[in-house]
Formats: sequence, C-alpha cells, structure tokens
Amino acid sequence: MKNRLLHWILRIVPAVILLQTLYFKFSGSPESMYIFSMLGLEPYGRIGTGIAELIVSILILVPRTTWIGALLGLGIITGAILSHLFDLGIEIMDDGGYLIILGIIVFVCCALLLWIDREKVPILKNL
Repeated sequence: MKNRLLHWILRIVPAVILLQTLYFKFSGSPESMYIFSMLGLEPYGRIGTGIAELIVSILILVPRTTWIGALLGLGIITGAILSHLFDLGIEIMDDGGYLIILGIIVFVCCALLLWIDREKVPILKNL
C-alpha cells in the first residue's frame, strides 16, 4: 500500500507541474514568451514544448505508459534545466528561481518513476 501511494504521488506531482505550465505556454504569457524568445524558439518552441508536455503528462498518469512518459519527461525537463543553467539563468523575471526548482522536482520524480518501473523499460530490464 505504501509503495503504491508513493508511486501515485511520483506520477501526480510532475503531471500537475507540467499541466499547470500549459496555461502560460498556450496563452502566450509574458514570462513564457520571454523565455522562448531568449532561446530563439518563440512561438514554435513554446507551443511545441507545451504539446510535448501535455503528452508526457498523460503518459505519466496512465499506469501502462508511465515509464514512457517518465523517459520523455526526463528528456524535456533536462533541456529546460540546461537552458536555465547555460542560457537563461536561474532566476527568470524575478521569479526567485521558481521555474528551475519546479524543473528539478519534475526531473527527480521522472527519474524515480523510471527507476521504479525499470523492469518495463527494454534497456533497463537487467538492472
């Protein structure tokens, strides 16, 4: 029971974080437009990333596809974290580092989900 609850928490947390950012990406909020303009990806990168994050959130929440969502989520969020570290900076528009903290939380949850479901992942089955 305890492991099952932990597994659900690890699935819900990144899905909620990724889903709540969709409003900002799809509505063209100033923060989101600023970030993707700094990366030279506005507007297509913003919309494309939003669509990818929606897909990842759904995959994470469906038990049979959690590992696929976690793997894709790791890829997406690694790009976001690296963008913060090398291009954008830790703090975006006086957010106090809020966005990178959310990214790190998503990264940790996806990594743990992938580890927990490693027997379902063809490459990780033998670990």
